[in-house]
Amino acid sequence: MAISKELLERYKAMKAAKLAQQENNSEPKKTGFAALSQTQNAATSASSSNYDSYSQPTQAPIPEPQTSWQTTYSQNSYEQQITNNYNSQFSAPQSFMTPAPMPESADIYTAPTPAPTNSTVQYQTKIPEQTVKKFALIGYPLEHSMSEYIHLAGFKSLGIKATYEILPTPPDELSDRIKYLRSNNYSGFNVTIPLKLPVSLFLDEIDSSANIVNAINTVLIDPNTNALRGYNTDAIGFIKAIPQDFPLYNKIVAILGTGGAARAAITALAQKQVKEFKIYTRNIANSLELIDYLRKTFPNITFNSYQIDQFKDLSGVNIVVNATPIGMSGPAVGYTPIEEDEMRTLPNDALIYDVVYNPKKTNLIRLAEKLNYRYVNGVDMLVWQALEAERIWTGRVPDFKDMKISLLENL
Repeated sequence: MAISKELLERYKAMKAAKLAQQENNSEPKKTGFAALSQTQNAATSASSSNYDSYSQPTQAPIPEPQTSWQTTYSQNSYEQQITNNYNSQFSAPQSFMTPAPMPESADIYTAPTPAPTNSTVQYQTKIPEQTVKKFALIGYPLEHSMSEYIHLAGFKSLGIKATYEILPTPPDELSDRIKYLRSNNYSGFNVTIPLKLPVSLFLDEIDSSANIVNAINTVLIDPNTNALRGYNTDAIGFIKAIPQDFPLYNKIVAILGTGGAARAAITALAQKQVKEFKIYTRNIANSLELIDYLRKTFPNITFNSYQIDQFKDLSGVNIVVNATPIGMSGPAVGYTPIEEDEMRTLPNDALIYDVVYNPKKTNLIRLAEKLNYRYVNGVDMLVWQALEAERIWTGRVPDFKDMKISLLENL
């Protein structure tokens, strides 16, 4: 992943300011990302989240591990079915590289072989079940997260003894948190806003999926070398939630939003060779850099941006993706990004995809039901991306159904 000089200088300045405060014995203040995270409202924060913008109430910076899970689980054909299905759609992760043009005949975007610098990123082998493994979520702020419930259910389905902790981590404490995770025998951790880009400064290797999406949401700590390997599982989670009988090739997609959720959706659908993306945003000027990047990364696909108020006639659109926080529990609940008259202009076989998972049924999904359109909500996407994180950490596929049930029971 290319890290801009601006980001690096901003991070260095933030650390220097913190050290200066300590030397002056002044009262510490939150600066940079942390100050933004305190003032942003729920809707603004969620627009760039990794579908896990919410987590448990703030705890002490370094809490004690929570109760672990242990059970005996008999694997059946369901695990093998998921594994085969996964392997048929996604290639193994590769080390950090610059994306190359996608071949027209390829079903999946394949990046070129990287220069012989670092070794290729590989999934960790099966975790020994005799020891308790430790995992965590870092980000700030963290309120009402579902990650703990989902991941503990996944570990339980595998018969793996593990803990999953919620560790609130402001950006100016990221360096200390990384040292803590490395020195206290954690096996891996998830990353949410606003750390999904800054965390890349601390990684030894970055998977090609994270390079394209430009965000990290899963990190594996190598048990032998203590190296940090970064991944993004949001794109996989997005595409796995779409019904297999809904064809994606050569389709026209309307994307609402340009944040992290939108980038994951675009990456996933582009790898399935859709024909065109219509990206709707509040500020076209701010989206020009993203559009230029996408055109270079996926040269065989058409990308255009439009003002959000032009979202009227959808007669030529096959898939609509709401990648905004509109409709999410909080200030935006009860609203819909698409009005009924607008939705009626869609073809009868169109698909509505809402990345929002709380509430389980948004007004957008209710409207899709009313007009008999196929739809996907954010619940399955959230579970699939968590399942892929556990696959990276353990080398095994947890039970999707168990993870989803645990999520639904706690929503």
